[in-house]
Amino acid sequence: RSSDLGTTMSDSFSYLRFQPRSTKKLYEDGEHGLYTVTLFRKVVDEYKLHARENKFIVREFVFDTSAQQAEKQEINRLQSDRKRQYAPLIRWLKVHFSEAFGGWIHIKALRVFVESVLRYGLPVNFQAILMQPQKRAQKKIKEMLMNRYGLQGGLDGLDAKKERDMIDIPGLSGLGQQDYYPYVYFPIRVDVLER
Repeated sequence: RSSDLGTTMSDSFSYLRFQPRSTKKLYEDGEHGLYTVTLFRKVVDEYKLHARENKFIVREFVFDTSAQQAEKQEINRLQSDRKRQYAPLIRWLKVHFSEAFGGWIHIKALRVFVESVLRYGLPVNFQAILMQPQKRAQKKIKEMLMNRYGLQGGLDGLDAKKERDMIDIPGLSGLGQQDYYPYVYFPIRVDVLER
């Protein structure tokens, strides 16, 4: 276990000469731990041998200033590229998001039209309405619509909820009958960023 690693290391290698209090935990997850140890050069090979015997993996770290400078330069280059590309990306997203959103609304409108024709038949005699009620008013609006159009959908307005749960509608078995209303209803979620 990685939580016992520090005590195991100090117990197993107590006879070796390494710098006191140099063992520090850098990272730990459920199964593994990453520790740093500072050793004298005389005992490095012996330490590695005893670590392998106790099922520890020893990796040497060599500090390279040129590699560190190259890494800093790469980070600075990537940050400047990000700043340079940010404004064109935002412009591109604004243009294409509005096009995609407009296409999505057109698909919803087509779906409402097709569902209305399939449900109420021809000739076309219905009106599509787009509403955005406040959250506290949604239940009241659904009840009002149920009372108004309950008879057209085969449900009486007063006892619609009870009958709606019992009615067998072909084609809706996989969708769940709690989603059936005597009017065509398709919700549109516009809070795509608030999930």
